[in-house]
Amino acid sequence: MDSNQSSYIPILMQLILAVGFVAGTIFVSGKLGPKRHSKNKDKNFECGIESIGNARIPFSVKYFLVAILFVLFDVEVIFLYPWAVNFKELGIDGMIKMVIFMLLLLVGFFYIIKKKALEWE
Repeated sequence: MDSNQSSYIPILMQLILAVGFVAGTIFVSGKLGPKRHSKNKDKNFECGIESIGNARIPFSVKYFLVAILFVLFDVEVIFLYPWAVNFKELGIDGMIKMVIFMLLLLVGFFYIIKKKALEWE
């Protein structure tokens, strides 16, 4: 299989088309869209709620810890789906590996419970 520069032309064309479409859409919508400015309309808001005070309010580290632990255990649970789909084909070897995986998951879970990472004060 020879690798010359002409084999990259379709990729380059697709890249140019994608970037051109995005840039063109932004440009056209900016030119055709309505431009009505007012003091009330230009105020910042989040989900329809008016912003009050400083946005740099410090959050508790517990909030971030729970969020990170949720993502960690949520991603680990995703690995159960391919195993369940291929359960019969993996046989006893796949079962042993999944038991080891689940034991490691449980060790981590009991560790965060022991460290009281999920308890709010």
